[in-house]
Amino acid sequence: MKHANSNILFFLKPKAETAYIYDYHTVRQALEIMEYHKYSSIPILNREGKYVGSITEGDLLWGLKKLDLFNIKDAENISIMKIDRRLDYQCVKAKSQMEDLIERAMEQNFVPVVDDQDYFIGIITRKDIIGYCYKEMIRQEAGQGD
Repeated sequence: MKHANSNILFFLKPKAETAYIYDYHTVRQALEIMEYHKYSSIPILNREGKYVGSITEGDLLWGLKKLDLFNIKDAENISIMKIDRRLDYQCVKAKSQMEDLIERAMEQNFVPVVDDQDYFIGIITRKDIIGYCYKEMIRQEAGQGD
């Protein structure tokens, strides 16, 4: 797969098209944003726009259980940062190699992308990577049939 499209930014879904939450959001805000976008995990940014981690539905579920919060009204007063995160999705730099991207995508359903100053610039989804690889495979098979 080392040809013109080996630049990982080819796959980038820019920040403007990506759902994310801020580290000052409440649990309720996080739940509502995730529900609206139908995401099972979402990046967390700080006020400066830098990637600080990610949170999953599972993190929220276990966090709500641990805090004994079963009323959405109570979740309005709890900071999202009070919820333990099992595993933060590892990010890649915009200049990273395709191998780094694929390695991370094997473990997480999206890969956050940051610039050289660690500002969040978007995500790359596992679905987009698999779709690209599938199209490449089909293209190569079609070329071999000649």
